[in-house]
Amino acid sequence: MPEPRRPVLLAVDDDDHVLRAIRRDLSRAYRDRFRVLAAGSAAEGLRVLDTLREREEQAALVLSDQRMPGMTGIAFLAEAARRFPEARRVLLTAYADTSVAISAINEVRLDHYLVKPWEPPEERLYPVLDDLLSDWEGAHEPPYQGIRLVGHPFAPATHRLRDLLTRYRLPFRFEEGPAGEARLPAVVLPDGRRLDRPGHGEVVAALGLATRLSHPHYDLAIVGGGPAGLAASVYASSEGMATLLIEAYVPGGQAGTSSRIENYLGFPSGISGVDLTSRAMAQARRFGVDVLAPVEARRLSRDGRACVLHLSDGKEIGASTVLLSTGLSYRSLDADGAARFEGAGIYYGAAVTETESCAGRHVWIVGGANSAGQAALHFARHASRVTMVVRAAGLAGAMSAYLVDEIAAAPNITVRAGTRVVAAEGGEHLERITLCDVATGELSGHDAEHVFVFIGARPRTEWLDGLVRRDPHGFLLTGPDLGPAAELPAWDLPRPPLLLETSMPGVFAAGDARAGSVKRLASGVGEGAMAVSMIHRYRSES
Repeated sequence: MPEPRRPVLLAVDDDDHVLRAIRRDLSRAYRDRFRVLAAGSAAEGLRVLDTLREREEQAALVLSDQRMPGMTGIAFLAEAARRFPEARRVLLTAYADTSVAISAINEVRLDHYLVKPWEPPEERLYPVLDDLLSDWEGAHEPPYQGIRLVGHPFAPATHRLRDLLTRYRLPFRFEEGPAGEARLPAVVLPDGRRLDRPGHGEVVAALGLATRLSHPHYDLAIVGGGPAGLAASVYASSEGMATLLIEAYVPGGQAGTSSRIENYLGFPSGISGVDLTSRAMAQARRFGVDVLAPVEARRLSRDGRACVLHLSDGKEIGASTVLLSTGLSYRSLDADGAARFEGAGIYYGAAVTETESCAGRHVWIVGGANSAGQAALHFARHASRVTMVVRAAGLAGAMSAYLVDEIAAAPNITVRAGTRVVAAEGGEHLERITLCDVATGELSGHDAEHVFVFIGARPRTEWLDGLVRRDPHGFLLTGPDLGPAAELPAWDLPRPPLLLETSMPGVFAAGDARAGSVKRLASGVGEGAMAVSMIHRYRSES
């Protein structure tokens, strides 16, 4: 990340000799705290100030010579005050102009005047400027110098950028932009650059998070950066394999959206999904894993024994083996009008991202499995009320017992069992939902601005249709589930597929997208590790 710009000291004089001298003396004393700029005319000085204002930088002090062609120093300082009212203003004068400078103290709120020459600066320059700059620093509230996200609170594009920055653990401040502004959402970087309506790849590249490929050919290419993919990348790279991890969004998968994971081995106090996956990413990078994100795998082909992945950015990646750990996508809420409010009041697995906007509000959670329970407990610490809408008769059937107990003990969580959401209404954002009692069919309307949906998921495997075998629900079949090897059209090895090997030799699957997998974080990590041992066996046979 570029270092934020320091406040500016601007010196303006049409005499090159004087300008060089004042710039030299200012730099010698203040360059550690301020950025010193110089302009050879009043017009140039105004252009500098306009540029600083456009970049949302700060001018702390403006020094100007009085006698300049086109505009006097007093007139220039008056213009400077309109642009930066808080900046301290100093006039550089000859002895004959001191009466003019004294008058200007009252007329244009001049802070001080200096008679040229100011030698020695330790006696005649620095004491004056030290006091002025100390006053400015004492009265000035430094602007926020981190990443700023400017947008509309309920705009889907704003929500997606907020989620991206949150998942990358990048501190940022959200600012509501003016209604109707076509350039929003915008990301403003600490160095002043502004990205209007940026794509995720553009943001990642601008923040210096993009990775360059370090190998022309990889031993293992992993598609999907959830727990299974991250675990496989760590084990493979630590054992000397050239490893590439390809992730369509942000490494972490659905686990990365979890507000709190309390049943993962080794974390007795629990850990957030963002923290856990961030640690895994740091571990993978330490072992030399290359990471491409956000980039989608669009097609898989063969070149002899090698696999070729065709990516959304136009790259083609060659690898000896491929691990498919593409994970799952949340299922959409099947309710009238719901699609219109995705990212504008209805969210899928975005519990952490929208925490701030839900403080003190009524939050609705749709779903009754672990992800829904974790989200409900997370929001209960911030929202005034949390209501869980569960189609089943209760929570016990699909949710871990510890979550059921904690939800029952939370005073501001209500569970509406045997209920489903059937409609969503509103203007630019969600305002109301309609609930239906599953048993009686009775309908009831409720005000709702924040609805989080956790109602199951489907595997991200559509792009593999016709390439590797999937079950009727789209999950990847592996090992014995593929049936006899002789009936697999692409199978040309004398042995049957290994336990986690798909119908294409050298292509493996692990994690939630694999048919028959246990949909838990620990099992995904375990399958990622297991896959690496089978990949070693495959490579030893080739």
